[in-house]
Amino acid sequence: MRPSERKRPPIGDRGYVTAEAAVVIPALVLFAALLVWALMAAAAQIRCVDAARAGARVAARSEPVAAAVAAAREAAPAGAEVEVERSGDLWRVRVAAPAPGPGGLPVRLGARAVALAEDSVGPPS
Repeated sequence: MRPSERKRPPIGDRGYVTAEAAVVIPALVLFAALLVWALMAAAAQIRCVDAARAGARVAARSEPVAAAVAAAREAAPAGAEVEVERSGDLWRVRVAAPAPGPGGLPVRLGARAVALAEDSVGPPS
């Protein structure tokens, strides 16, 4: 078969690859950006959990509430709100933070931790 006898694709099929790439590449970039945002949000959620635990531990040792709030804020993501309250023998710490990334997303992250106050536990009998 001579080169001039080879079958050529019909003229109407030219340019489809370019058109498909023009649609697929932005979709892939958006998907990758969403994956990165999800990882950042998961990391911030873990920091909220750690911050609530840290605050509850400090409060349970009968340290001042300001120390518990400071410990929680140190471990929390930027912009987090920390609430510490005592209810009976339990200290409750709540940490809430905005999700990282675009400000238009209405996602809030948060965690709660509870610890038994050490001053409520008596010596063993």
